[in-house]
Amino acid sequence: MQWFTADGYWLSRLVFQRGLAAVYLVAFIAAALQFRALIGTRGMLPVPDLLRHSSWRAAPGLFRLHYSDRFFALVAWTGAAVALALLAGADSYLPLGAAMALWAVPWVLYLSIVQVGQVWWGFGWESLLLETGFLAVFLGNEDTAAPVLVLWLLRWLLFRVEFGAGLIKIRGDECWRKLTCLDFHHETQPMPGPLSWFFHHLPRPAHRVETAANHVTQLVLPFLLFTPQPVASAAAALMVVTQLWLVLSGNFAWLNWLTVVIALSVIDWSPLTGPPPDQPGSPLWYEVVVLAVTALVLLLSRNPVRNLVSRRQAMNRSFDPLHLVNTYGAFGSISRMRLEVVVEGTADVVVSDGTRWLEYGFRGKPGDPGRLPRQFAPYHLRLDWMMWFAALSPAYARPWFAPFVERLLRGDRDTLRLLGRNPFPDGPPAHIRARVFHYRFTDPGELRATGHWWDRTYVRDFMRPVAGPAPPNPDRNTDDLT
Repeated sequence: MQWFTADGYWLSRLVFQRGLAAVYLVAFIAAALQFRALIGTRGMLPVPDLLRHSSWRAAPGLFRLHYSDRFFALVAWTGAAVALALLAGADSYLPLGAAMALWAVPWVLYLSIVQVGQVWWGFGWESLLLETGFLAVFLGNEDTAAPVLVLWLLRWLLFRVEFGAGLIKIRGDECWRKLTCLDFHHETQPMPGPLSWFFHHLPRPAHRVETAANHVTQLVLPFLLFTPQPVASAAAALMVVTQLWLVLSGNFAWLNWLTVVIALSVIDWSPLTGPPPDQPGSPLWYEVVVLAVTALVLLLSRNPVRNLVSRRQAMNRSFDPLHLVNTYGAFGSISRMRLEVVVEGTADVVVSDGTRWLEYGFRGKPGDPGRLPRQFAPYHLRLDWMMWFAALSPAYARPWFAPFVERLLRGDRDTLRLLGRNPFPDGPPAHIRARVFHYRFTDPGELRATGHWWDRTYVRDFMRPVAGPAPPNPDRNTDDLT
């Protein structure tokens, strides 16, 4: 079938595949380095507890067959190794069927991780990576030209990502309609980056332009993705520019980078690259598989479309256990005030008014007012992100915050590795407390005078002092224990 392939999109496919492999690599490395403290056997939300109270049908994956921390690490590092091989172009040296199987490996492995990740892996970009990775399995390799249907499914995915985000904003917070949300957002976003202070202090008219441009990108340009070239390429290119602007203004894990990768698959590079290399026709079995997958995606798109047109639109929801077709959206409401939970410990066995409290430092979230926010995206600091949610409402932290504190009181090494600063290197503290502070960016004059990027003010207690396990008493006779 001549209509089945798009000969001019060989470079679009290549750029997309290598970019996706890079995102996979980051995702697997982040999982391997963070899982033990979060969901490991002795973690805050242990996987074995989840598996005992959930079904295979609700969350299928490899860990239904077996779970141990060692096996999880094997899955994560295997995923990273396969992603690295794909980044290096290993699929180009394989027959078509073997290349598809190789692309299926990271999808299966990452799906298994997400299924047991609980709140730590509950972000919209997890589903976006899985949906994108599923479609990538069927894009083929150099044995055939890029299949038109899969390229169109990628455009449909990009449409839902952008248009869903645009609708949730217009329907949500009125500041999006008034073009005032960015007066607050750069300061109150989950994890600011090193340029966020400067973005926040742009003139207010510039914030209005930012917001209006965002609406155009998310509510108008998505429809142009389905128009002939070069209009579709121009629309995708503008989306790339918008996503890179977001990369500069904050830390959103790999959400922006993955959206860029998807948008690059839309761009027709043939005017720059000349005639495509000769590629053989597609085998019949491959065409049948792609047609079946296209029909499946269209069928599963019913619920995401209903969600898009609903006045009660939900953000970042999966409608099937394999995360094949999802709905997306972000920041339907914007916080006007930045609240941060500050965790502190003391070595004092008895807490008094004179107790000296020392602050734990996180890698990415604001803490020390004198520290400029750092760039971590596309790497995802999961604990730091969830601490932002905890400050919004204690309900977000109820399942995991107490276990987190317990591990600090024990001096758990895996938990401490997630932090940027441990004020008790010689042994765990006697007590831990948590307090809520209001953080705001300083103005240029305050920055020059104090050297502080943030100003913070105490608001309330988040958790009153909690004591750690009693130290052993060498004078106690063990014969007295019953």
